[in-house]
Parts: sequence; structure tokens; C-alpha cells
Amino acid sequence: MSNDEIINSNPNPNLKWYVVHTYSGLENRAKKTLEERIRQYSMDDQFGEILVPTETVEEVKSGVRKSQSRKCFPGYVLVQMELTDETAHLVRNTPKITGFVGGTKKPAPLSSSEVERMRSLAHGIQKPRAKVEFLEGDQVKVTEGPFANFNGSVEEVKPDKQKIRVLVSIFGRSTPVELDYAQVERIA
Repeated sequence: MSNDEIINSNPNPNLKWYVVHTYSGLENRAKKTLEERIRQYSMDDQFGEILVPTETVEEVKSGVRKSQSRKCFPGYVLVQMELTDETAHLVRNTPKITGFVGGTKKPAPLSSSEVERMRSLAHGIQKPRAKVEFLEGDQVKVTEGPFANFNGSVEEVKPDKQKIRVLVSIFGRSTPVELDYAQVERIA
């Protein structure tokens, strides 16, 4: 059984989710340090999962699609815990953690809808998003598909679907073509 399984397999019904502020860039270290302190002080029954929400972002460079993981909320970690004076003291005095979000004396737990949204991010359930953003009027070159090597201008952007409508000149007439973000590149 791994350390994460020990922390995550807690049946305590009093566990609620709290957001903890950490030094930016040190979220994973803060998580690991907190997990070590929980075991060191034998407080496993008062803590559940500890998550650093990340998302997968797809980036297209030179026609090559590359996926990378990045933190959704830099500087924050989600902690499932039973809030007592002892557990709050343990969290607040963990190196690389600066405190709770939402109050110094009695922080407010996350609502169940916020928790589900965060968990889906942390477990990579959301589909990958393209890192490239396009604006109406941008000049682009089609890199793949039947209109490869055609140039055009962006007429409409649909970021939720990761598609754009591009006006390309076919036989001397502007024709709207709907393309995926991955099928075009911005002309510098």
C-alpha cells in the first residue's frame, strides 16, 4: 500500500475540504511535507486526500502536438480534513504552507459543487485544452487537412470547442472554413 493510499482511505465522516495557501511553485513539496507530518503526528484518522489540482494542456509547435500538465491554481493545495485546533495547527505550521484561505480563526470549507469541480481538475477528468488562443482578425495558415497551405483570417473563435472559422480565398472568393486549433498556426 502506497503512502497516498494510506492518506486517501479514511472513512471519517467529519472530513471537509479546505483550501490551503502555499508558496507558488512549491505545491507538491508542501503536499509531501504535510503528508509526512500527518504520519509523524499520527493524525491519519483526521485527514483524507491532499490534492494539487492540475490540468492537461495541449500545445502545438511546428505541427507537433505536445501535452503537458500544469497547475490549475498555482499557490494552492486542497486538503480534506476534520478541522480541529490540533489539525489546523499542524497545517498552519507545515513548512511551505502559509495558511488557510477564507479565514485565520475558522476557515470555511468548500461547498460540494466546488469540491466536485476541483476533484475533476485534480484527477484530469476534464479534456485537454489548447494553449494557443486566437482572436478575430488574426492571420493564420492552415497546416493540415484539405485546406493545408492556405492562408486566411480568423472570422470567429469558439474556445469551448477549440475551433475557429477562417475565411480562406478559394478560386478568388472568401470561403468560411471551420477548423480545429491544431489545424492552424498564427502567421507572425
